[in-house]
Amino acid sequence: MSLLAALALVVAAQVPPSPEQLASYTGLHRAAARGDTDELKAILGRRVKPDVRDAFRRTPLHVAAYQRQHEAMRALVAAGADPNALEHERYDIVTIAAVANDLPTLRLALALGASPKNITSRYDGTALIAAAHLGHAEAVRVLIRAGAPLDHVNNLGWTALIESIVLGDGGPAHIETLKMLVEAGASVSIPDRERRTPLALARARGFAEMERILEAAGAR
Repeated sequence: MSLLAALALVVAAQVPPSPEQLASYTGLHRAAARGDTDELKAILGRRVKPDVRDAFRRTPLHVAAYQRQHEAMRALVAAGADPNALEHERYDIVTIAAVANDLPTLRLALALGASPKNITSRYDGTALIAAAHLGHAEAVRVLIRAGAPLDHVNNLGWTALIESIVLGDGGPAHIETLKMLVEAGASVSIPDRERRTPLALARARGFAEMERILEAAGAR
C-alpha cells in the first residue's frame, strides 16, 4: 500500500457518541454518560448486565470513558464490566483515552484492568501506535510504562515508531515520542512494507532531529 493510500485510510478513526446519541440514551448508557453513579448502582442492582451494547456496540464503560466519567467507570468495572471490551470500530477504553490525550482517563483505565496490549481498531493496532501517530507524548510515556508492546506491526505495516514519523509533523511532540520509543527499546530496524527503514522515512520527510536520534541508536 502506498503512503498516500494509507494516510487516506487513517483519516477514519473512533467515533464518540454524538450529542443526539447521548440525548437518546436510556438505562446504563444514560447513567454512564451523565456520571450518575446512584442511577448506575440502582440499575445494576436489578441484575442488568453491565456490558449492554448501544447501536455502535459501545458498552456503558465505553461511553463513560468518552465522557470522562471516572466514578461511573469505577462503578461499572466493580459491577463486572469488561475493561477490555471492544466497540463497533474495535476500540477499547485505553485507546479511546490515548487518542483523546486524556491522561487521567488513560491512567484510570489501566488501573481498572484494561490492557495496553489489546489489538484495537480496524488497523489491528494498539493504543501505543495511536498515541504515537498523534504525537501524544505523555500518553506514550504512560503506555510504555504500562508494558505496551513496542514493536507491534499494524495491518498498514507500521510500528508505533514508524507512525511517529510518517504520520507526524516532525515537531517537538513527535520528536519526543520517537525519542521515548527509542529509549524504551523499540526497534529502529523494522521497515515498512516497501522495505523503507525508519531512518529512510525520516530522511524522506526532512525530519533532521528524528534522523539524529535514529542514527544515534544505530539505525541504518
